[in-house]
Amino acid sequence: MIRADLHVHTIYSGDCNTSLEQTIARCLDVGINCIAVTDHNTITGAVEMKRIAPFPVIVGNEIETSTGEIIGYFLEEEIPRGLPAAETARMIKKQGGLVCVPHPFDRLRRSTIHRQTLEELLPFIDIIEVLNSRLLLNRYVIMAERFAQAHRLLVSAGSDAHMPGHIGTAYVEMPQFSDKDQFLTSLAEGKVKGRRSNPWAHMGSTWAKLGKALKDR
Repeated sequence: MIRADLHVHTIYSGDCNTSLEQTIARCLDVGINCIAVTDHNTITGAVEMKRIAPFPVIVGNEIETSTGEIIGYFLEEEIPRGLPAAETARMIKKQGGLVCVPHPFDRLRRSTIHRQTLEELLPFIDIIEVLNSRLLLNRYVIMAERFAQAHRLLVSAGSDAHMPGHIGTAYVEMPQFSDKDQFLTSLAEGKVKGRRSNPWAHMGSTWAKLGKALKDR
């Protein structure tokens, strides 16, 4: 069995300062032996992480659509930001990727996909993220679980870490896999583990985003 944190950010995200080396060290320290690197609107960090990490890395991308965020897994090419959600999902599928909806009911985040859009995306969705450590309210977890169950969708979990110390706070314990198809089979057998982070976890990404903005000026 492996412990897979399926939502991790690195320094390649505009709101994160965690280096690839820090990410690897933290994973080894807490027993996370598979991650999906899901930086905002880029796969550059994920591709490099896959090259250097001593454990399996899924090349992912948390993509900003015109109506909220979608995660693509097993990507080979970047997808432009700002497109309609359905078009983004089609582009993920076209390159053989998987579509995951992160924090689907978290109305405290502006980046959460719109509810109407979520319904429209159903033909494309492979996975619903039910446990995201940055969720502030447990009822969002319950709502995501019920939605996934009602529509017979696979479920995932991730720390949504923007700082090293938060990596591994949520993960899926699942059988090992070697490719996308085996990943789906393993995820279906997996168990969601972990907890929600301290609300102060949001401050780390806020400070990182502010710091990078000031540096670019």
